[in-house]
Amino acid sequence: MTAPSMLRGPARVSMLRHDERGSAAAELTLLTPLLILLLLFVVLCGRLADTKLRINDVAHQAARAATLARTPSQAVASAQSTANAALASAGITCQSLTVSTDTQGLKPGSTVTVTVSCSVGLGDLTMLGVPGSRTFESSFSSPVDVWRGTSSLAGGAG
Repeated sequence: MTAPSMLRGPARVSMLRHDERGSAAAELTLLTPLLILLLLFVVLCGRLADTKLRINDVAHQAARAATLARTPSQAVASAQSTANAALASAGITCQSLTVSTDTQGLKPGSTVTVTVSCSVGLGDLTMLGVPGSRTFESSFSSPVDVWRGTSSLAGGAG
């Protein structure tokens, strides 16, 4: 048998092609785990970005709901219930949820600030070695309408 380096012309090309059969399948087999990890990383990045956007929206909805309340205690309760409902409709399950509301007395012209902190589990992506959960936090401020009445006015106008 002659070595491929000693052959010339079409015989050498034919022998080189013959030697490379199956190399693409072997390369793909070796790269498959890496490609799967890359795909899982893309899924993780997408999930983190989507969750951050949804938590921002939850804080916005909760702050807006709090500004519509008539008393500070109603504002706090409204922000909490709105955050819970918005998270449920967004399909986000928090391992721990904190909704803090600063009403500044809920006076017309003041600002209500709601901060939502949600710890989301990432356990289903353990092949990447990511931690078990990640905490997302978002704050949003919404102004209280300057022209609305308050329940503390004489005659109970509201």
